[in-house]
Amino acid sequence: MGRSRYLRATHPGPDGGLDPEAPEALLECLTAVSERIGRAAVLIAMDDLSAIAVSRVAPMLTDRFRIPHQPDNLPARVADKAELSRLCARWDVPHPETVIPASGAEAAEAAWRLGLPVVAKWSRPWLLPAAAGLRSTTLVHGVAEVRRLYERSAEAGSRLLLQRFLPAGPDTDWFFHGAFARGGRPLLAGSGRKELSWPVRTGLTAVGRWLPDPAVEESGLRLAERLGYQGILDLDFRCDERGTFRLVDFNPRPGAQFRLFTDDRGLDVVQAMYLDLTGQRVPEPVGGPGRVFVAENYALLAAVRGRRLPTATAARSADTAAGAAAGPAAGSGAGRDAVPGGAGAARVPGPVPPREERRAAEAGPVLPAGRRPEPGPPPAAGPADGARGPLAGRRPGPVRAAPPQERRGRVEAAWFAPDDLGPFLAMLGAFLGRGLGKGARALRGVPEQGRRGARAVRAPRQRGGERPGPPARRTPPEAPAEPDELVTR
Repeated sequence: MGRSRYLRATHPGPDGGLDPEAPEALLECLTAVSERIGRAAVLIAMDDLSAIAVSRVAPMLTDRFRIPHQPDNLPARVADKAELSRLCARWDVPHPETVIPASGAEAAEAAWRLGLPVVAKWSRPWLLPAAAGLRSTTLVHGVAEVRRLYERSAEAGSRLLLQRFLPAGPDTDWFFHGAFARGGRPLLAGSGRKELSWPVRTGLTAVGRWLPDPAVEESGLRLAERLGYQGILDLDFRCDERGTFRLVDFNPRPGAQFRLFTDDRGLDVVQAMYLDLTGQRVPEPVGGPGRVFVAENYALLAAVRGRRLPTATAARSADTAAGAAAGPAAGSGAGRDAVPGGAGAARVPGPVPPREERRAAEAGPVLPAGRRPEPGPPPAAGPADGARGPLAGRRPGPVRAAPPQERRGRVEAAWFAPDDLGPFLAMLGAFLGRGLGKGARALRGVPEQGRRGARAVRAPRQRGGERPGPPARRTPPEAPAEPDELVTR
C-alpha cells in the first residue's frame, strides 16, 4: 500500500499465511502486533478466513484486543454452506433446496431431481487448495460433471453440496448488511439490491442501491437474533420465481459494498462496531436509503457486457397503500461521495407484496402532468428512550428527517485494487472490443455510397439501360443474450 487517507500503518501477517486449523501462528503474530501498538485495539476481520481464525484465538486475546464475541466457533458454522443449510431448515429461513450427497451415484441422482443446470458448492471453500483449480461455486450442466466433482471431495477438503438453480434477473439479487451488539441486538443494518455485478450475475457488486425491503430485513434480523450474533455480517439473497427471498450466502464479516450503507453523517457498520466495542454510544442514523454504490472499473465491465449502467435517479418511495414510513439502517465503509442521487423511505417489516406491486411502489405514484404529490402523513413517533440504532428491537424505527436540500441520496464510488491491473486491462479490452465490433457491424450495414470518405464507384449499366437500385441495407446480427450464470470464473 503506497498511501491512503484511511491507513496509517500495516503489520505483516503470520509466516505462511492463515491456517484456521492451526491458529497458533496467528496468535503469536497478533500478540506481537499488540506489543507494537502498546494499548488495546479494535480487531475486525475483513474476510471469511480471517473471521474463522480470529474467533478461535479470541479467548487468548481479550486483554490485548477488542473483538466481537463469537461463541461456539460461530463464524466457521455460518460460513460452512452445509451447516448454513441445516440452520435455515431448523429456523424456517427460506433457502435454496439443497442436497448433500454421500456418493457419486447419489450426486447424479440429486442433480436429476433438482433439475439441470444445478449449483455445486464446496461446503468449506476456505479449505480449497490454491493449485487445485477448483471453484467454490460452479454451475453444472451435466450429470457426468457432477460425478467428477464429487470424486474430488478429498482433494477439496470438504463436502460437495448441490442446490437448485435460481435464475437471475434484474430484480432478483439482494443483500443485507448489519452490525450487531451482544445477543444479536442491531446497531445499524440495511438491505439493498444488486443492480450490476462482475462477473455478470455472479460476482461482487458493481452497482448497488440501498433499497429497504421488509422481507430481506426481517430475515437478516431474525437470523442474527437467533444466533446471538455479535459483529458485522453480510448476507446474500436471491428472489425466486414465486417472489420468495432465499438466503444463498452468509459472510461473517463486512461485505465489499458495505460503504453503500452510510448515513448522511458518514456513520457505517464498521464505525458503529468500533463505537460499541469501545463502550461509546452509537448515534441514530440520519438519512440513508436511495444511496447508490459504484465500483467504477467493474461497473464498466458489467455495462459493456450488455447491461445498461443505472444512474443515480431520484429516490423511489417504497411505501405501499397499507405501509407506513419507517427508518433505514446505516451502513459502512471506505470510498468517496460523488454524484447526488435520490433519497427514499424505509418500510416497516410486514407482509411482502407481489413483485409487480413492489416495482410499482418503487416507481412511486403516477400523477397527471403538472401535479405534485400530496404531502404524506407525519412520521410515526420515535423509538423508546435508550434504543440504539434504527433497527433496535428488531424493527426499523423512524429516521430523523434531513433538511430538504439534503434529502437526496449519493453515489458512493470506489476503485477496487488499484495495484491489480487485471480488472483494468479486462475492462479496457472489453470496452475496445465492443466498440470495434459495433463499428464494424455498423459499417457492414451502410451502403457503399453512403460511407463517409469512401470512393464513389459507378455501378455497371444492366441490360435494358436500367441502373440497379441501391444495395439492400444489411441488418447487423443481434448479440447473443447473456446466459444466467452462477459460477465464479
